[in-house]
Amino acid sequence: MRNRRHAELLARLVADARYEVLPTPSVEDTVLTHLPRERVITVTASPGKGLGATLDLAERLAGHGYLVVPHLAARMVHGRGELAEICERLTGKGIARVFVPGGDAEADGTYPDALSLLEDLADLGRPFSHVGIAGYPESHPTIHDDLTVQSMWDKRRYATHVVSNLTFDPGTIRVWVRRMRDRGITMPLLLGLPGPVERTKLLAMATKIGVGESTRFLVKHKGTLARLAAPGGFTGERFLEQCAPALAMPDANVAGLHVFTFNQIEATETWRNDLLHQLTR
Repeated sequence: MRNRRHAELLARLVADARYEVLPTPSVEDTVLTHLPRERVITVTASPGKGLGATLDLAERLAGHGYLVVPHLAARMVHGRGELAEICERLTGKGIARVFVPGGDAEADGTYPDALSLLEDLADLGRPFSHVGIAGYPESHPTIHDDLTVQSMWDKRRYATHVVSNLTFDPGTIRVWVRRMRDRGITMPLLLGLPGPVERTKLLAMATKIGVGESTRFLVKHKGTLARLAAPGGFTGERFLEQCAPALAMPDANVAGLHVFTFNQIEATETWRNDLLHQLTR
């Protein structure tokens, strides 16, 4: 990378990258084997596994000494009483960080969206010191772009930072960060990107978690498809280099990276260490 200032910025972000994992039966042992205790781990929530799997894994990882961020998907919480129990359960284990998306499930209780749950968290005394909300650089499958920006504005009083969903287009990041900051959403941003993962899994998961536009982008950019198909899968070096000018804007306020591991944890940590070495040599 020729621009030293950009390299220093990316080195800082890569050094403190946090990892998102899926609550599968084997992931706890994989995390313990391959990740140092200072790595921040976020644990997803899905309708198929239920919120209990998320909370159980978060508690176990916290017990091992990790800083853990469970996802509290609003539509999976059955009302304020259950929310209060979740807060007591997590804070009792020393967990002070959460991520609050709306979630993909149909609403089971009183929370049709993330904002309604965030409002109740505030009424419950704001039990968590760090509260993340979702940002969508690309079109969300069910929410118009303008509404996603407005949603961040509505939630800004209850959150401490924004976590961006996946995109493969650096130009999209540039436009989206500008729109967000022009709207007055000034919270720190954690930039989402995929770690190294096999092409077929990446494309399948990307479509499921709300980045269907990325599939169309990939079809138009054969070089990116070729990189995804190459041995070792997708890596984010070039993506981050191309994002660097946008991330370095004075008001960008990019505080870190949120790496979607798809549970390819060993490969992701190896990639992160190699990239950090490249950026700091």
